[in-house]
Amino acid sequence: MWNEFKKFALKGNVLDLAVGVIIGAAFGKIVSSLVDDILMPLFGLILGGIDFSQLELPLGDAVLKYGSFLQTVVDFLIVAFSIFLFIKGINRFKRREEAKPAAPPAPSREEELLAEIRDLLKNRS
Repeated sequence: MWNEFKKFALKGNVLDLAVGVIIGAAFGKIVSSLVDDILMPLFGLILGGIDFSQLELPLGDAVLKYGSFLQTVVDFLIVAFSIFLFIKGINRFKRREEAKPAAPPAPSREEELLAEIRDLLKNRS
């Protein structure tokens, strides 16, 4: 069972996925900081000094923190848009690579020999 797990865990796809998750988590922290520390304070200034993180609605003993929810929605939109732009760039690059005309394959050894025979026969006549 240990060997099977090792084979699974060390496959390229699993390692790529792990790297992607780690980079995604770091990217999420960057985006959260961008939203929390830069964008939302600017939106608050534009809208008259509102601090979105403090927006809440008390309902009896419960408190609805809709300001925090708004920040999370902005986080999501920025991450989704960033990923969209990244994927769009990768697809554009792939299309360029696919559109490049492929170089004709080098002639095989048989084709080279046949060409030599053809040339020798032409020179004889």
